[in-house]
Amino acid sequence: MALPPLIEIVPPVGKVRGQVTVPGSKSITNRALVLAALADGTTLLRGALWSEDTQWMVAALQKLGFAVSVTPDEGEGCNRQIRVEGRGGVVPPGGSLGQPLEIGVGNAGTAARFLAALLCLGRGAYRLHGTERMHERPQAALFDALRQLGYSVDSPNGRLPAVIQGGGRRPGPCRVGMLESSQFASALLLCARAGGWDVAVEGDDPEESPYVAMTTRLIDVFPQPGGEVVIEPDTSGGSYFWAAGSWEPPSGPPEALVSATALELALEPTVQVARWPRSGWQVDERFPEWCARLEQRSLGFARDVLGLGAAELERLRREAGWPDAPRLEISRRRDLGDSIMTAIALAPLLAQRVRFTDLGRLRLQECERVEALRAELTRCGARVVEIGDTLEVFPSDLHGAEIVTYNDHRMAMCFAILGLKVP
Repeated sequence: MALPPLIEIVPPVGKVRGQVTVPGSKSITNRALVLAALADGTTLLRGALWSEDTQWMVAALQKLGFAVSVTPDEGEGCNRQIRVEGRGGVVPPGGSLGQPLEIGVGNAGTAARFLAALLCLGRGAYRLHGTERMHERPQAALFDALRQLGYSVDSPNGRLPAVIQGGGRRPGPCRVGMLESSQFASALLLCARAGGWDVAVEGDDPEESPYVAMTTRLIDVFPQPGGEVVIEPDTSGGSYFWAAGSWEPPSGPPEALVSATALELALEPTVQVARWPRSGWQVDERFPEWCARLEQRSLGFARDVLGLGAAELERLRREAGWPDAPRLEISRRRDLGDSIMTAIALAPLLAQRVRFTDLGRLRLQECERVEALRAELTRCGARVVEIGDTLEVFPSDLHGAEIVTYNDHRMAMCFAILGLKVP
C-alpha cells in the first residue's frame, strides 16, 4: 500500500505499553537468499524480511531464472516465507554484450554488491543498475577484486551501472579491503565456494568486521544440500521500538524516586521487543543496553514532570547515587551499527550532551546520513554540531517540524519515533 506524501505524527496521550515482534534482519535475509540460490537443493527461509531491499533481491533472482516462491508469514506481517530452488552453484545465463540481461537493484546496497559477485558465476552479459543514488555509491574495490579473478566488469567510474560478463567457476585468489564497505568482502565470501575463490580480506576494520563475521557464520551453518533456515529479528529496526518505550519521564512524587532502585524501575522501557536476538551476529543487539545507559544518565524528567528547581534537582541526583554526568560518547566503530541513528535522533531529549563519533560510513549509504541528521534535528530546534565525522547533540527544547526523509527508510523511522515524543 502506497503511503501519502506527508504523515503527521502525534504523541500518544499517556504511556504506551506492550510487547512487539520485529521483522527479520535485512542483512541476514539477503545473505541467505544468495546462499540458497547457490545451494544444491531447495531452501525454505522462515521469518525472512519483506522490504524494498529484499524484494529487489528476490526479483533479481527470479529474473535470472531461479525458482523463488514467496508466501505470507503468519507470525509477522512484514516477513515472508521464501522458498528457493538452488542450482548447485550454477547461475542461469545472461544476454549478449549488445543486449545484456538487465538486473535492477533500486537503492539496495546489499543487493547491488552481492549480485555483482553472483553474476560472475553465470555465462553471458548482465547489466546491473539502480537508482541515481545507487549510482553514486562506491563499488570500485569489489569490481577490482572480481577483475583479479579474471571476470570482465565494465564500469568506467567504478560505480553502477556496470556490465558484467560472467565466466562461470574460476578458481583463484583475490584481495579486497573494507575501507568503503564490508559488503564487498561479504559478496565475495558468499560466492567463494561456488566460484572456487580464495578471498583475502585486507585490514581489520572493527566498524565493519561484525558484518563480515555475520557472513562467515551464516556460511558455516547454512545447509548446503538445502533445508530450513530461520532468520532472526532485525536489531537495527528493533531499536525504534526500544526507543519508543524509552526516553520517557517517569511520573510520581520526588520522594518516590529518590532511591537508585526506584529510579531503575521507573526507567524500565514500556515497550519490549519479543525474541530479541542474543546470538552476537548483529552488532545492534546492544542497543537496549545503550538505550538504558543514556536514559539513566538523563535527568530531564525532573525538570519537566517533577518541577524541581536546580538545587532540588542536584539533591535528587546525589541522594539517588547518580554520578556526575559528563559528556557521553558513542562510536559507530565500537559501540553500535546503524541503530546509532536512532540514538542520535532522540539525543536532544536527554539532559546532557552526547558525542557520536566515527560516523563516516553513514555518509555513503542511502543518503548522506550525517548531514541529513544534523539538518533535520536542527529543523526541530535541536542544537547539533558537526565536526568531521562526528555529531555532538545538546539538550534542546524541540518543536514539531516537517521532516525531509531523503527517500531513506532509516531517516523516516528515526524521526517518526522522535515525533512520538515531541508535541
